[in-house]
Amino acid sequence: MNKFTHFDNAGNAIMVDVSDKEITNRIAVACGSIKVNQQVLQSIKNRTAKKGDVLGVARVAGIMGIKQTSNLIPMCHPLLISKSSIDFEINEEQNTIMVECSVKIEGKTGVEMEALNGVTIALLTIYDMCKAIDKEMIIQNIFLKEKMGGRSGHYKKQ
Repeated sequence: MNKFTHFDNAGNAIMVDVSDKEITNRIAVACGSIKVNQQVLQSIKNRTAKKGDVLGVARVAGIMGIKQTSNLIPMCHPLLISKSSIDFEINEEQNTIMVECSVKIEGKTGVEMEALNGVTIALLTIYDMCKAIDKEMIIQNIFLKEKMGGRSGHYKKQ
């Protein structure tokens, strides 16, 4: 039976002790998308949304979200982020905007939650900035695409 590391002997939730782990390069990439109507898609592409540059603001919000992850998820360690990026891909045929977030650190614990949080905050920002046009937008398919480094090694979603 695996020993759960997020609980003490009495079953109380604890932050995992990473003090004995080696510092390694760690990278995580997460993705997600938002389905919008044609009017939203065009206002984003043409930068005519009343609240401003939707993707520019969403990029900044996603990066801010990355840096706030340990304040939002109780057992996440605060991390010194080396690099992060938020990229967008517009699919006009499906009326979707795909968000990809990459986070890199040199540290003792992974950055999967930071990458997932960055994607989520970027998507929520798109929703917030466009909800006056379309309240039926659907945030969907948020997932870990790839992670490198650490004891568990390299993972890539099939």
